[in-house]
Amino acid sequence: MASPTSINPAHAHFESVLQAQLCQDVLSSFQGLCRALGLEPGGGLPQYHKIKAQLNYWSAKSLWAKLDKRASQPVYQQGRACTGTKCLVVGAGPCGLRAAVELAMLGARVVLVEKRTKFSRHNVLHLWPFTIHDLRALGAKKFYGRFCTGSLDHISIRQLQLLLLKVALLLGVEIHWGVTFTGLQPPPRKGSGWRAQLQPSPPAQLANYEFDVLISAAGGKFVPEGFTVREMRGKLAIGITANFVNGRTVEETQVPEISGVARIYNQSFFQSLLKATGIDLENIVYYKDDTHYFVMTAKKQCLLRLGVLRQDWPETDRLLGSANVAPEALQRFARAAADFATHGKLGKLEFAQDAHGRPDVSAFDFTSMMRAESSARVQEKHGARLLLGLVGDCLVEPFWPLGTGVARGFLAAFDAAWMVKRWAEGAGPLEVLAERESLYQLLSQTSPENMHRNVAQYGLDPASRYPNLNLRAVTPSQVRDLYDVEAKEPVQRMSDKTDSRKPATGSVATQEELLHWCQEQTAGYPGVHVTDLSSSWADGLALCALVHRLRPGLLEPSELQGVGALEATSWALKMAEHELGITPVLSAQAMVAGNDPLGLIAYLSHFHSAFKSTPHNPGPVSQGSPGTASAVLFLGKLQRTLQRTRAQGNGEDAGGKKPRVEVEAETPSTEEPPVPEPDVPVTPPSQYQEASAEDLCALCGEHLYILERLCANGRFFHRSCFRCHICEATLWPSGYGQHPGDGHFYCLQHLPQPGHKEDSSDRGPESQDLPTHSENNMPSRPSIPGAPQEGTTPVPSQPTRQLIRLSSPERQRLSSLHLTPDPEMEAPPKPPRSCSVLARQALEGSFVGWGMPVQSPQVLVAVEKEEEESPCSSDEEAEEDVPLDSDTEQVLWSLAKNSGTMNSYPTWRRTLLRRAKEEEMKRFCKAQAIQRRQNEIEAALRELEAKGTELELALRSRSSSPEQQKALWLEQLLQLVQKKNSLVAEEAELMITVQELNLEEKQWQLDQELRTYMNQEETLKTAADRQAEDQVLRKLVDVVNQRDALIRFQEERRLSELASGPGPQG
Repeated sequence: MASPTSINPAHAHFESVLQAQLCQDVLSSFQGLCRALGLEPGGGLPQYHKIKAQLNYWSAKSLWAKLDKRASQPVYQQGRACTGTKCLVVGAGPCGLRAAVELAMLGARVVLVEKRTKFSRHNVLHLWPFTIHDLRALGAKKFYGRFCTGSLDHISIRQLQLLLLKVALLLGVEIHWGVTFTGLQPPPRKGSGWRAQLQPSPPAQLANYEFDVLISAAGGKFVPEGFTVREMRGKLAIGITANFVNGRTVEETQVPEISGVARIYNQSFFQSLLKATGIDLENIVYYKDDTHYFVMTAKKQCLLRLGVLRQDWPETDRLLGSANVAPEALQRFARAAADFATHGKLGKLEFAQDAHGRPDVSAFDFTSMMRAESSARVQEKHGARLLLGLVGDCLVEPFWPLGTGVARGFLAAFDAAWMVKRWAEGAGPLEVLAERESLYQLLSQTSPENMHRNVAQYGLDPASRYPNLNLRAVTPSQVRDLYDVEAKEPVQRMSDKTDSRKPATGSVATQEELLHWCQEQTAGYPGVHVTDLSSSWADGLALCALVHRLRPGLLEPSELQGVGALEATSWALKMAEHELGITPVLSAQAMVAGNDPLGLIAYLSHFHSAFKSTPHNPGPVSQGSPGTASAVLFLGKLQRTLQRTRAQGNGEDAGGKKPRVEVEAETPSTEEPPVPEPDVPVTPPSQYQEASAEDLCALCGEHLYILERLCANGRFFHRSCFRCHICEATLWPSGYGQHPGDGHFYCLQHLPQPGHKEDSSDRGPESQDLPTHSENNMPSRPSIPGAPQEGTTPVPSQPTRQLIRLSSPERQRLSSLHLTPDPEMEAPPKPPRSCSVLARQALEGSFVGWGMPVQSPQVLVAVEKEEEESPCSSDEEAEEDVPLDSDTEQVLWSLAKNSGTMNSYPTWRRTLLRRAKEEEMKRFCKAQAIQRRQNEIEAALRELEAKGTELELALRSRSSSPEQQKALWLEQLLQLVQKKNSLVAEEAELMITVQELNLEEKQWQLDQELRTYMNQEETLKTAADRQAEDQVLRKLVDVVNQRDALIRFQEERRLSELASGPGPQG
C-alpha cells in the first residue's frame, strides 16, 4: 500500500520541512510545499490559513492545533491587531525570529533580512521554564524531538533558529538571506515612506519596500543610528567555548551534564584541575545537545603559561586577536579541561566543525557588556513616522554564566511586539515610548523567581508576565528626546555618570558641615576642643571622643589621662576599624603630625556618612544604624579570626598568646561593658607607624593617593598591588592570608600550609572559621603609664580539650544537621547539593526554606499530567534516560519502594534529577552574578581612583586657584570617597554571600566524607580510619557552628534594621 506522502507531494514536502536540519534545506522544502499548494511564500497570516486549509495531513494537524491555540488569544484579535502595519526585522537570530513570529500573529506584514546564509552556531542556551512552555506551544517537539529531554533544559542556537525559522515561514514571514542592512533611507518627499539601505543590491521588491516599524536584532555589534549604548565594564574576563562531536553512543549518554561549577564556592575542584593539567579556571559548564558543549572562564596568566596566548598585551582586542591565539594550544587546553571535568568518560574528544570548517573552539572577551540606554525611538520626516525597537544582544548583551540571554531576549521580543500593537492602535508616539521604556526597566531584574509563576498564562500582554507592573513608571515627558522630528533640536540626555564639575547636592558634606558635625559629636568631652580638621586631632583625644560617642562601652574618657597622643590615636584608629568598620586612611603618626589634612578629612567623612543620621544622645549606636558598614565590620572580624586560626598551627599568635575566636559583630551593652582580656598585649603604635609613609605602597613603594589606599594588617597598599603572590588574583575581604614566613599575601587557594600534626595537617586553604558568638576579643585599651589597668577581671583558664567519641546514632544525627538529642526539635534543612540529598528532601518534603516547595502528591500528579500532555509521538524521539550514580540510584529506589511512589508516579526519577540540576544551576548562577558584580566594583573603583588622584593633585599643588575652586575640588573629592566607601560596603555584602556558598559546599563535602566512614563496619575500621573519621566529625561541627554564626549575624542585623526603621542611607 502506498504511503500518503507518495500520493500527495505536499505531504512529502511538509515532512521535509519538519525534518530539515540545514537552513537551505528548510527554505527549499518550504518553497516546494508552497509550489505544490499553488501559493507564494511570504504572504503573511493569510498564507498560513491557506496552507492549513489545503494541507489536510494527519502529521500536520497537531502543529496546526498548537499554532491555532496561540493565535486564538484575544490579544491578537484573530490576526487583525496590526493589519496594515509593515515591519522590517533585521537579523535571523533567535530573538529576531521570535519577534517576527509575534508580529506575524498580530497580522502585520513582516519582512526579515539576514546577512548569513546558514545556521552554524553550536553553542547551547539555557532555557527558563517560560521559554520551554513558549517553544512547546509553537510545536518545538514536532520540529525537534529531543527538545528538553535531558536533565538540564537547554537547546543549541542552531536548533532554536531552525525551529523558529520553520514557524516563521509557515506564518507567512518573508525572509531574505545574504542581505546586509546598512542603514535607513529617509523618505525623500511627503507621501513616501522609510526604506532600508541594503547590500548587496537587493531585488527591486525588497529595495522598494516601505515600512513603518524597524526591529533590530542584528547583535551587539550593530545598533541603529540614534541609539546610545552604555558600557558595563568589569575586569578582564576570558571565556572559552568548545563543541565536540556527539556520537550519541551509549557511553556518551551515561556522562552526566555539569550545570556549573564555580571557584567561588568549590575551590577543591579547581585545585585538582590545576594540579592534574596546569589549567586554572574560574568556572566550567557542560551541556549535552547536538554537540558536547563546554564553556569556561580561564585566567590570563594560565593561558600565557600554557602557550594559548603568545604575548601579553594590555589591549583586549590585541590580546585575543587571531594573531595572538595559538589554535593548537587552545584546542589542547579545551580538550584537557573537558576531559578532566567528565573524568575522561567521553572518550576521544573530536571537535565539531564551525561555519568555516575549522575546529569549533574559540576564546572570547566578556570583560565589558553593552546595554542600550533606550529600547525604542521614533523618527519622523515629511510626515512619515518610523518606530524603531531593539531586541536581543543589541539591546542588552547577556552575561553568559547566568543563562539569561534567550529568556530575556524573548521577553524583549514580546515587549517589542506589544509596542507595535500599541502603535498600530493609534497611541501617541510619546505614550508608546514611555510604556516601552517602563517595560525595559524591568528586563534586567527578571528571573524565574520574580515573574508570574503560571507560565501557561504568559502572553503578549506584559501584565501576564510581570507582577507589580507599572506601565507609567516612565512618563511621556521623560522620553521626548527619543522622538526625533525633522528640524527639532535633539534633547541632551542625562547620563548615569555624575558630572565631575557639579557635585550632587546634599549627597556629601561640605568641609564646614563636616566640622560642625564633629564638634557636635565631641562636645562635652574634657580636654577636647575641635576647631578645625587638622591640629585639633593631633593629641588623639578628639578621635577617642568620637569613637566613645559611637561606642560608649569601650573606654571611659577618664582613662585617657596620661596617655600619649600617639598611643591614644593608634588605639582609636584600631577601635574604629574593629568595632565600627571604619578602615584607616592615614596612620596614627601622620594624624599626630598633622601632615596629611586631606587624608584626615577623608577619614572623618567616612564617620559622617555612616553615622550622620544618628540622633545626638548618650546611648550607643546600633550596629544596624543606617549607613553602618556592618558587613565590612563582620568581614574584618572574620579576617582576623582566620589569621589567628592559621597562627594556631605555630602555637602562638602575633601577641604571643594562644589564639581565640573573635566575638561576632555585635553592639556592646552599656549596662554590661565588655571585659578586657589582660592576656592580649596592647597593639604597639608601631603597627601604624611602620607604614607611617602611608603615601607609599607597602608592596611596590610607589606613591599612594587617598582613594588608592587599601589598609590590610596595618599597612597601606594599592588595590592593584594587593593580589595573590602566585596567581595575581584580586584579594577580596576574608578571602586572603599572609604567610608568616615570606610575608607575602595569598588567596586562600594558594596560601602555603605548613605541615602540622593531627587536625591542622589537613586544614586546607578553604578551611575558614567564622566569628562565633560565645567568645570575646575586644581590642585592648591603651595602657596608662604608672597606673594599673582598671576594671580587668582575670579570665579563668579553659579546660583542656578532650577527644569526644560519638556513637553511630549521634554521628548520623550530626551528619543530617540534627545537632540536638531532642527528637521534637526539627533540624534546619541541609543545602541541596547532591542528587541523593535532593531526592530524599523532595520525597520527604524538606525543601522548605531552600527555595523549593514541599513535594506533595498533588505536585507530583501535576508533574505527571504535564509530562503526559505532550507525549512523544512516533516521529518524536523518546527522552534519553539520564544515568544516576549507584548511591543516588539506591536512595531513589528505596524511597520509592517504601512510599509507593514508583507505582503512582513513573516520572519520579527524571523529575527528581531535573530538580537537582535546577538547584545546582541556581547556585552556579548566584555565584557568577556575585563574581561579575565584584569585577564591576573593581573596575568602578579604578575609575574613582583615577578621578581622585587628579583632584588630590590639584588640591595639594600650591597653585593660585581661588578658594572657591579649591572648596569645590574638596567637595568633589569627598563625594568620590563616599562612593568608594559605598562600593566597598557592597563588596563586603557580596563576600558574606560567598561565605554562605562556601560553607554550604564544605558542609556537603564533609557530610559525604563522613558517610563513607559511617557506612563501614566498625570491626573493619583501622585506627587511621577512626582518627580520620574523628577529624571529619570535628570539621563538620566547626562548619555547622560557622554557619550558625553567619545566620545569627544576618538575623541580628535584620532585626536591628527593622528596629531602626527606614532612614537615609549613608
